[in-house]
Amino acid sequence: MSIIILGIESSCDDTAAAVLKDGKILSNLVASQAVHKLYGGIVPEVASRAHQENIVPVVDLALKKAGVKKEELSAIAFTKGPGLIGSLIVGTSFSKALALGLGIPLVEVHHMQAHVLAHFAEEPKPSFPFLCLTVSGGHTQIVLVKSHFEMEVIGQTLDDAAGEAFDKSGKMMGLDYPAGPVIDKLAKEGRPRFDFPEPKIKGLDFSFSGLKTAILYFLRDQVKQNPGFVKDHLADICASIQERIVSILMNKLKKAARETGIQEIAIAGGVSANSGLRHALEEAGKQNGWNTYIPKLEFCTDNAAMIAVTGYYKFLKKDFAGQDVSPVARMGF
Repeated sequence: MSIIILGIESSCDDTAAAVLKDGKILSNLVASQAVHKLYGGIVPEVASRAHQENIVPVVDLALKKAGVKKEELSAIAFTKGPGLIGSLIVGTSFSKALALGLGIPLVEVHHMQAHVLAHFAEEPKPSFPFLCLTVSGGHTQIVLVKSHFEMEVIGQTLDDAAGEAFDKSGKMMGLDYPAGPVIDKLAKEGRPRFDFPEPKIKGLDFSFSGLKTAILYFLRDQVKQNPGFVKDHLADICASIQERIVSILMNKLKKAARETGIQEIAIAGGVSANSGLRHALEEAGKQNGWNTYIPKLEFCTDNAAMIAVTGYYKFLKKDFAGQDVSPVARMGF
């Protein structure tokens, strides 16, 4: 009998639903919330209200696109955390109600573990153990992945995440939110002519707050001399910022590979969609003899396919949640 999982993701501002059958993704849909561009960042109350409006049509369309009736579902997997509590409540409550009505199991999923396991939504799949650099707006981690559910964070940010560094730098330059994709696009048109500092952090941990401050002071000083500096050199500034963020990430990942001896190397999370990071990993793989795994763009940003995949492997273990489950905004790995 086939195992059919409905995955639901609502940790931030994207309402997503996906259907997986016997390990294969049949549909993967996302409703994004463009309204947050007006505020230069995510407004939690606005996000949770939009989830309430989007979740029923998104789930309905995901089922229709997959050609699956809700009565055929084996289980519902949902994001328990971490994330915005209001957004998580919407996804959790919907999942609990639908599972109860259908009389099928619930599977709770850790959002960041799901980003790692997104690599199992497609071929080729990494072999265990592997290292996964998970980078997003809220997290920057190097994860030692020993099995589907045995993961150890061996390096993480001490302050800002890489995604925050992109977005806050973009805000300083007057770019739209989210600034990461905008910087990536502009960086392709420029050259990394400006040298920003790389933090000297011991071990495998990261820090981006110092870089953010250095960018702030650099722009302030240059604009004092030339009010049109940012506009005149925007592409080169973006290329320089992106090069430094990528080098910070890659230098720590290379160090982790040397120290562990692992040559199965993956990236995941929203920032793994960045073209500079993707290219840098490919080049490092060639130079160091790594087997590298770069997810398709649809599996990088928040999506429900990764939730469904994680739910599938937890379903095989019969690792189910009860109807008393509650979302958790801050959730240990």
